Amino acid sequence: MIIGRLTGEVAALGLDHVLIDVNGVGYVALAGTRLLARLRGGDKVTVQVETRITESSITMFAFATDEERAWFVRLQDVPGVAGKSALAILDGLTPSEIMDAIALGDAGAFVRAKGIGKKLGERIVTELAGKAPPIGRFGKFETAAAAGLTSAPAGAATGPRGEAISALTNLGYTPSESARAVVAAAREGAADNVSALVKGALKELAR
Repeated sequence: MIIGRLTGEVAALGLDHVLIDVNGVGYVALAGTRLLARLRGGDKVTVQVETRITESSITMFAFATDEERAWFVRLQDVPGVAGKSALAILDGLTPSEIMDAIALGDAGAFVRAKGIGKKLGERIVTELAGKAPPIGRFGKFETAAAAGLTSAPAGAATGPRGEAISALTNLGYTPSESARAVVAAAREGAADNVSALVKGALKELAR
């Protein structure tokens, strides 16, 4: 049985994990400090879960949104990035910041995450450059508000940049070109919606 989401009450919080009571059954999931800081005992929440099964254990990782969960999985495509390293990156960078760092080749952004050295930061950028951002299990990402969390982390993306990159890729631009243009459009002040980002990105690509 693979668990993909939990809805219940926060029964207890640890340094790196949360216990969620779902109809009398307690589920323990590892979580980053960004999520743990937003939870309180007794909260009614929904968390997205990535389940990892080995011969000796079943481990669950909890996230505020499916976008964070998707990036957690994508980051581990990079050799040398394991579960805890991916959590550390997501503690230091929001999904939109991860996309910006990859598009701009900014390995230093990843080095700022706990336990990520210069070589691994460079490897992350190299391995993920030019690849389309991950998508949710069932299409569009769910927002933190829909998950029962009162506020999203500052600067968190809920999908517009990913959709804008996808739209540009469908127009014939490479994922790398699309990502750089969307990042540039966002930094030039394009509104955080798909239409505005695509229009701004097309202007960048035409320069």
